[in-house]
Amino acid sequence: MSGLLALLDDVAAIAKVAAASVDDVAGMAAKAGSKAAGVVIDDAAVTPKYVHGFEARRELPIIWKITKGSLFNKLVILLPASMLMNAFAPWLITPLLMLGGAYLCFEGAEKIFHKLFPHGDAHVEADMEVGDPVHLEEKRVRGAIKTDFILSAEIMTIALAAIPEGVLWMEALTLAVVAVGITVAVYGSVALIVKMDDIGLFMAATARTGVGRALGTGLVKAMPKLMALLSTIGTAAMLWVGGSIIIHGLDVLGWPVLYDTIHHWAEAVAHTVPERIAGFTGWAVTALADGVSGLALGMALIPLVTRLVGPLWRTIAGSDPGAQ
Repeated sequence: MSGLLALLDDVAAIAKVAAASVDDVAGMAAKAGSKAAGVVIDDAAVTPKYVHGFEARRELPIIWKITKGSLFNKLVILLPASMLMNAFAPWLITPLLMLGGAYLCFEGAEKIFHKLFPHGDAHVEADMEVGDPVHLEEKRVRGAIKTDFILSAEIMTIALAAIPEGVLWMEALTLAVVAVGITVAVYGSVALIVKMDDIGLFMAATARTGVGRALGTGLVKAMPKLMALLSTIGTAAMLWVGGSIIIHGLDVLGWPVLYDTIHHWAEAVAHTVPERIAGFTGWAVTALADGVSGLALGMALIPLVTRLVGPLWRTIAGSDPGAQ
C-alpha cells in the first residue's frame, strides 16, 4: 500500500509538472506569436488575392488547400529545420531573420513603387491569364503555398528567437503551438473575409427586417474598402516589421548606431508628451522610424532584385510564372 501511495504521489507530481509545462508552453507561444504579428497581418492581407476571380463555391476549398500547405510548410519542413538550426547553428538565426526582413522591405517598397509609378509586368500578366480553370486553381494554390513558405519561415524564425532557451521538447511544442495557432488565425480570417460579401448578399436577400437587409447591403458595399484597407495595412506591416528586424539585427551583429539613434529619438519625443501616452508615443516613433528605414532599404533593393536576382531566379525556376 505504501508503494502504491508513493507511486500515486509521483504520478500527481508529474501531473503538476505537466500542467505547469502546458501553462509555460501557452505563455511562451502567446509571447512568441505576438512578436510575429506584423508578418501575420501581411499574410492575412496577401492571401485573399489568390481566390479572386473564382466561383464562390470554390473559395473555401481553395483556402483549405492553402491552409494544409501552410501547416505542412510550418510543421513538417520549417519546425525541424528551425530546431536543428537552433541546436547546431544558432548564429544563423540573426542573418536569416535579416534576410527575411530584407524580403519584407522589398515587397512593401515594390508595392508602393508600383502604386506611384504603375507599370506592366509580363510575368504577372501571364500569371493572370485565365486559361483552364482547374489548371488556374492549381497554379494559384501552388503560388499561395510558396508565398506562405517565405512568410511562414519568417514567422517561425521570429517566434523561435522569442522563445527562451529551455528543454528541447518544450521549445518544439511551443513552436508547433505558434505554427498551428497562427495558421488557424490567418486562414480563418481569410475565409471570413472572402465570404463576407456572400454573407452580405444572403442577408440582403433573406433578412426579415429592414435593419438586417441594410446590414447585408452594407457588408457588400464595404468589402472593396476593407480589401483596400487590408492591402494598406499589409504593406505598412511589411515595412515596419522588415525595418525593425534589420535594425535589431544590425545591433546584434555589432552595428548599434541606427538602433540607438532611433531609440534616443523615441525617448526624446516621449518626454515631451503627457506621461499617460508617453509609452505609446515612444512606440509610435520607433515604429515610424523602422518603417521609413524599411522603405528606404526596400527602394534600394528594387533595382537589384528586378535586374539581377529576378532574372537569375527565373532562369533557375524555369518559365512557370507560379514558380517565379
